[in-house]
Amino acid sequence: MKKDNPTLKLTIELVPKTSWYNNVRKVVSPAQWDKIRKDSYKNYNFKCGICNAEGRLSCHEIWEYDDEKYIQKLTGFIALCTNCHNIKHIGLSQILANEGKLDFVKLIEHFCKINNCSVEAYEEYEKNAFLVWGKRSKHDWTIDFGDYSNIITKKIDAK
Repeated sequence: MKKDNPTLKLTIELVPKTSWYNNVRKVVSPAQWDKIRKDSYKNYNFKCGICNAEGRLSCHEIWEYDDEKYIQKLTGFIALCTNCHNIKHIGLSQILANEGKLDFVKLIEHFCKINNCSVEAYEEYEKNAFLVWGKRSKHDWTIDFGDYSNIITKKIDAK
């Protein structure tokens, strides 16, 4: 399966449907999550780790996928502005846009600006991201919290 396009600075990261809600925030104490997210913001000088925007940030988990062994491994965290974070979670963003809670056109413009690409290039990339998501969503994934396994305090809910 094709990996994310290494030439794109801002990419879409669709979590397989079978792994939805399996995230660090859910399995660590609130105090530990607070430390992780604040460390993330500090590590990125309180700016978005992709576009350098200042202002409200979110702590985004970085996962890599072994498409042969079906292992989803946490590799780190990145501070993201709202626009970059909404691109990462484009499926949820589409739902929010359909509910009138988000301007989807502005998100696409942000993606194109950061990646210096056309809307057509975005559309092709998004289509391929959803194809990968569809294939990955057919499998149950083993969640590997990697270097963060030692701070996990709760079990992941069974499917």
